[in-house]
Amino acid sequence: MTTKSAAAAARATVYGYPRQGPNRELKKAIEGYWKGRVTPDALRTTAAELRAANWRQLADAGIHEVPTGDFSYYDHVLDTTVMVGAIPERHRDAVTADTVDGYFAMARGTQDVAPLEMTKWFDTNYHYLVPELGPDTVFTADSAKQVAELKEALALGLTARPVLVGPVTYLLLAKPAPGVPADFEPLTLLDRLLPVYAEVLADLRAAGAEWAQLDEPALVQDRTPAELNAAERAYRDLGALTDRPKLLVASYFDRLGDALPVLAKAPVDGLALDFTESAAANLDALAAVGGLPGKRLVAGVVNGRNIWVNDLEKSLSILGTLLGLADRVDVAASCSLLHVPLDTGLERDIEPQVLRWLAFARQKTAEIVTLAKGLAQGTDTIAAELAANRADLSSRAGSPITRDPAVRSRAAAITDADTRRSQPYGERAAAQRAQLRLPLLPTTTIGSFPQTGELRTARADLRGGRIDASGYEERIKAEIQEVISFQEKTGIDVLVHGEAERNDMVQYFAEQLTGYLATQHGWVQSYGTRYVRPPILAGDISRPEPMTVRWTQYAQSLTSRPVKGMLTGPVTMLAWSFVRDDQPLGDTARQVALALRDEVNDLETASTSVIQVDEPALRETLPLRAADHPAYLDWATESFRLTTSGVRPDTQIHTHMCYAEFGDIVQAIDDLDADVISLEAARSHMQVARELAEHGYPREAGPGVYDIHSPRVPSTEEAAALLRKGLEAIPAERLWVNPDCGLKTRGWPETRASLENLVAAARTVREELSAS
Repeated sequence: MTTKSAAAAARATVYGYPRQGPNRELKKAIEGYWKGRVTPDALRTTAAELRAANWRQLADAGIHEVPTGDFSYYDHVLDTTVMVGAIPERHRDAVTADTVDGYFAMARGTQDVAPLEMTKWFDTNYHYLVPELGPDTVFTADSAKQVAELKEALALGLTARPVLVGPVTYLLLAKPAPGVPADFEPLTLLDRLLPVYAEVLADLRAAGAEWAQLDEPALVQDRTPAELNAAERAYRDLGALTDRPKLLVASYFDRLGDALPVLAKAPVDGLALDFTESAAANLDALAAVGGLPGKRLVAGVVNGRNIWVNDLEKSLSILGTLLGLADRVDVAASCSLLHVPLDTGLERDIEPQVLRWLAFARQKTAEIVTLAKGLAQGTDTIAAELAANRADLSSRAGSPITRDPAVRSRAAAITDADTRRSQPYGERAAAQRAQLRLPLLPTTTIGSFPQTGELRTARADLRGGRIDASGYEERIKAEIQEVISFQEKTGIDVLVHGEAERNDMVQYFAEQLTGYLATQHGWVQSYGTRYVRPPILAGDISRPEPMTVRWTQYAQSLTSRPVKGMLTGPVTMLAWSFVRDDQPLGDTARQVALALRDEVNDLETASTSVIQVDEPALRETLPLRAADHPAYLDWATESFRLTTSGVRPDTQIHTHMCYAEFGDIVQAIDDLDADVISLEAARSHMQVARELAEHGYPREAGPGVYDIHSPRVPSTEEAAALLRKGLEAIPAERLWVNPDCGLKTRGWPETRASLENLVAAARTVREELSAS
């Protein structure tokens, strides 16, 4: 095919879109359903209205082919589990009794049944529900959701493409079910799973699908020859089907590497590849395999994970290079737009010129359409858009917001001594034990306590001018008093102030640091109905004044027990923000670390003896390719130590991580040189404790015994059983007792009961140890 005809075929599409609605209507409907205020029919109606609004908006913007099936009540991987019938045995009765309640039981658990494990979706801050599989798993097709949503879009007169999690990625994301040997490999179930996918594809074809998209992001990770052979077999078999739509196999988040020639040779009809900065190698690799003759190429040239405007001329250059490498070249974002907010047009508090630097989902859609038009009809047809884009890029590059000479000078002066504690851990531990005088198996929490309706109302009243700052502060003081009083009565050993004053663990700090921008409506789904507003890291970072000292001091004045100072670490400040793309991440991390170092030192000066610097994102930000790990872990661990190494030996430094796979970063956890680390462990049955032990981790650790992402209250015996399992890996003198994560999203009744049981479990096990 000639370059001209390939260009003329260019169309605009996306892989997925934000689910929540402009005012988080889906979140409100689902949470209303959980509380019994929204009927099942009303929930379905809200969901259908949101889907239709998304599709109409995309089509009106010029998107030629809208995605279906990407919408979810909770998680698209959980939707896939339902689609293939892989319902865990413990949830089957609930699903049989009511499909919607059973679905949410798998996601959230019930008082009697634990939910599926939850972890991060590759290197994003989105969480998925981990499939549980075993040698006895029987797959059965249930295409009802996928078919129904396709028909909804077709009924609107739209060209629609169903999007499914691919079979190889689904199995690679799965874990052995409880009771199944840990060495069981779910990928061995591929031949059992493929006929189910064949049945779903046939159903979609019968419903009117011309194309279906199978997402295989797991193939951008390092894969063994056996895994690549499985991918080859999967798409050989699916491609050979006669009763199917055309197949588009999609990858994103990184370069495909060895999987690219496998997919290029497969008898499928198209590939979707990431061509943004992190996956630039895909371009050379595609040329090296001879392109995709006779196939469709969907080129992800607009970054679907960050919020900066696209460099349209650069993207057009890439697209031009791709012409001739495929039968047809279409334009898309690099991944689903699920990972960015909905619309910059909703923002009112960001300076207009700065707002022009930003592109959320709607603006990225417009960029995709512009690029497709320029590719198909020539750059003269988009001359005005190109001129405006050049002006926006130039405005940002030359803005004083982006550079602070004092910050850059301080960062340049960092020495290795600034990143090392003054004494080794053994000496520090002795000094801390003498200072703190804690019991065996000390109890604590991770930091936040429930954000009550009264708190949220007070925050809204302050913004609306209905109360003044002094009235708001009295509300905060009352919350802190309640939190401290409860912890003392319950018998918790190391207290927290509850973070009543904080809207979010990243946003709270970003609003007090220079260089950050905050949004009012920039909501992004983290998991289920949990949405966050990641701040935007636009310029150099500094701390004008203390951020946490006042409230920590106030809490400490209410008790003689130690109260932890609570900070969010530099890696998490980056991972849960939209970061600048005009300098290396390591440079930005050092700037943030220096600002936080000042806060840590001020907390210590204010007599705070325990300071926790949370880094839940350390694992999630790990690059997907092993070759990229060392450079990342070097600056990531250094930035944490830069934050925490200016304190005395008797000041105890804690850190916290949650909802990720920790086994492959245990050395990095060690390299942080924190005195105590708390980690998620309840849903994974203390797996991380075993991993720490196998590594020989020498410091103190608190693997969680209370799963806070479920509303169920763990019994005393359940928590004690997990604690005993932890003791199999970690000596009692180095083991802490704590929840998996912060308690912000929980209600007070379940929090009280769960923490009372946690403390009772610690006492029970202490007594067992003293009697043995």
